[in-house]
Amino acid sequence: MRAAPVLICVHACAGLLALVCLGDTLRTGLDDRPIALAFGALVAIGELTRWSGPQLREPAPLGAAGALSYALLGQCAGLPTGHGPAQVVTVVCAAALLGGVPHIACGRGPTPDDLARRTLTAGFAAACFQPLYNRGDFDSFTGPAYALLLVAVLALTALCDAVLAAALAHARTRWPFAPLLRDQLRALPGIGSAVCATGAVMALGVAVAGLWALPVFCLPLLLTQLAFRRYAAVRATYRQTIASLARATEIAGYTPAGHALRVAALSQAVGRDLGLSEPELTVLEYAALMHDIGQLSLLDPVPAGATACLPPEEQRRIALLGGAVVRQTGVSRQVARVVERQADPCGEQPLAARIVRAVNAYEEKARDAGPGGALAALEELRLGTAGDYAPVVVESLARVLSRERSDRPPSWVTHG
Repeated sequence: MRAAPVLICVHACAGLLALVCLGDTLRTGLDDRPIALAFGALVAIGELTRWSGPQLREPAPLGAAGALSYALLGQCAGLPTGHGPAQVVTVVCAAALLGGVPHIACGRGPTPDDLARRTLTAGFAAACFQPLYNRGDFDSFTGPAYALLLVAVLALTALCDAVLAAALAHARTRWPFAPLLRDQLRALPGIGSAVCATGAVMALGVAVAGLWALPVFCLPLLLTQLAFRRYAAVRATYRQTIASLARATEIAGYTPAGHALRVAALSQAVGRDLGLSEPELTVLEYAALMHDIGQLSLLDPVPAGATACLPPEEQRRIALLGGAVVRQTGVSRQVARVVERQADPCGEQPLAARIVRAVNAYEEKARDAGPGGALAALEELRLGTAGDYAPVVVESLARVLSRERSDRPPSWVTHG
């Protein structure tokens, strides 16, 4: 996929900012060297403990908290600090690169987007706080008022980071910007709030107790990061279990190999194009993976598992059987509801069921039509929008296929 202009612009801005700040720091020298080294080590350790995975809002929360706390540091053990925004950006960038070296060597990050976000958010927070603090504009803020001031700056920084993350994701995937931003904002009360709170607490703690406060206040975030890792592992295992259940129809010879995975991948792409949230996309993915599981209850397999060509009554019977099987597996009732309603009349279906129905029909028709089958299948779905398939879903499917065709061969129509 070619780099979008917004990606080039963001990366160029981050790189230019880092170079300018590095030049200024080299020219003026490093102020408060022990403090700079301590926070640099904290950011580097945070990057070393980063973890990778799908849909992670902040893979290195300790590094992010350390960068924000250094950007909002005004005193150390009661003595004023002398660093400015340029030094903050220099220390954060150098530490992030140093901590990311082992991960880069293993080929798992940090990505240019991660580095750009870290650079720009640290620079934004430091630019909002350091010049005004060093000029004495915050001298009137004491006690709780000063803490609230830090929280306000962090909240504004988190908002800007969410917009930046959504813009980068939109540029890379071309998914709609509004749902991406909505998901970023919804994630802020989770790990985002933990990062901001730890950054504020560390800045306040170091101002009073000195650098000894850093290891003390890092512990809660490390425990939070460990809990998130365990949650991510449980979620990954859960998805693998569902994918294994979905393969039961393939192993039994009821459906072609890879059919469920292709339908799930394409359904998620259509769901993103239509603006579904992350929880809705998860339900959609699980339902798409298990949409054919009702065929296991049939005495005679459907030829090639092509249920889209069956009479409506038979489609509904298989869908209801599938919903009953899903309910027995302990999967979410929402998933079972989508599976059992995928063959209902179009006007009565929830959006997720409409997506699964249209994508399943497209995959079956494209698979059986041979060369040029993708376009023929799409046109056949368009002709069926009078009652079988939702027009908005079919047009979204067409947009997704068009985008993917312009970038690379779609994985869901690759057989072999």
